[in-house]
Amino acid sequence: MLPILQIGPLALPVPPLSLLLAFWFGLSLAEKFAPKRGISAEILYNLTFTGLVVGLIGARLGYVFQYPNAFIESPLSLLSLNPGLLDPFAGFAAGVIGMLVYGQRARLAFWNTLDALTPLLAVMAIGFAISHLASGEAFGAETSLPWGIDLWGATRHPTQFYELAAASLTLGLLGVWSKTPVAPAGKLFLAFVALTAGSRLFLEAFRGDSLVIFGGLRSAQIIAWLLLAAAFARLDKLERKVGRHG
Repeated sequence: MLPILQIGPLALPVPPLSLLLAFWFGLSLAEKFAPKRGISAEILYNLTFTGLVVGLIGARLGYVFQYPNAFIESPLSLLSLNPGLLDPFAGFAAGVIGMLVYGQRARLAFWNTLDALTPLLAVMAIGFAISHLASGEAFGAETSLPWGIDLWGATRHPTQFYELAAASLTLGLLGVWSKTPVAPAGKLFLAFVALTAGSRLFLEAFRGDSLVIFGGLRSAQIIAWLLLAAAFARLDKLERKVGRHG
């Protein structure tokens, strides 16, 4: 694990740095792909920037609502750059709402926009895997397999490497599919959802930190099953629609 990268006197936190680089690269890739979906690179940039800013504000406010006393004692903490003072769920919800509002005002086609954002989402999945690898989060269950890694006092499945391999494969497959003739709106995004959900179902079997509910079922697997079913249902609807007009 490498939580801190020391370059001379400069100490760089690797997990947030990997996410920042993934966002930059993913957005660059998405901007090149967006015109294929009838969306200009500028509009896509404005959309993602809106989601990022609103998401950060929402994440900080969500944390403030949970721990108001800490900010009453130190109001300047509202402007802190510490990512530990952010609520990721509130930030995600606020970011999505901000993007939906911007997309509606810009009159963006919903499914085409999701397709245009798919390269960014796929690269961010790789960024999260690298972040987990650097921090030691999302660690695996104990194992006696020869490729196990020593982590947190035990030999464990290298689930961070599994996650990185799955995310990289997903990006590669999407890259191949994106070069084919333009598919129905939403198909590329739904393929990403299906591949990511399928990967999560596989990966959760090796995780050692998952929330287990209902006598052995993992909460992440239940969510993954629901997303996978929804993605396949929508893909089937798209195929039927294409077949009727084919």
